[in-house]
Amino acid sequence: MDFAKLKSNLENRGFIVSCFETAKAASEYLDSQIDGKSVGFGGSVTLDQMGVLKMLETHNNVLYRFDNPDGKSPVDIMKEALTADVFLTSANGVAETGEIINIDGNCNRVAGEFYGHENVYFVIGKNKIAPDYDKALWRARNIAAPKNAQRLNKNTPCAVKGDRCYDCSSPERICKGLAVLWKKPTNCPYEIVLINEDLGY
Repeated sequence: MDFAKLKSNLENRGFIVSCFETAKAASEYLDSQIDGKSVGFGGSVTLDQMGVLKMLETHNNVLYRFDNPDGKSPVDIMKEALTADVFLTSANGVAETGEIINIDGNCNRVAGEFYGHENVYFVIGKNKIAPDYDKALWRARNIAAPKNAQRLNKNTPCAVKGDRCYDCSSPERICKGLAVLWKKPTNCPYEIVLINEDLGY
């Protein structure tokens, strides 16, 4: 894993890149950058582990479908998140060559990363980084997706066996949509927050 190479390649693709040694430092940075905003969040073990959403909700409107005191449905909150001022997410795989890969079941997370915000942040631990596009895609399908299927108690071969993608036809399959960012989308700043710790799946 070569942080310097990845940072350079991401910047060449139009992304802003910030690097941190610890999740704590990255959380404090995000907390200082996002203030008085609506914050969309598609679901991320990385962000949960960091505790950054709890920090942000003290001075922002964080739209999180599983923690909703206003009684809105999860679907309504997911829709609101798609047009939030800021969208926070992670990635299932990132290539040192600069491609960012996500796999999704509901596809609200991948939809939210493309359009509709003032700023988008990808928060990525070092374990998500692979040498090239093919290996990053392999990682997303065969490491991240089975672990997320297990976490969500899905009845899929990858969740039962925990070893790889079986390209199954289960109705509970979580890999229904694949998103790849080749370059920074046109409409707003995209910042990649790289952390020199293992985070998420």
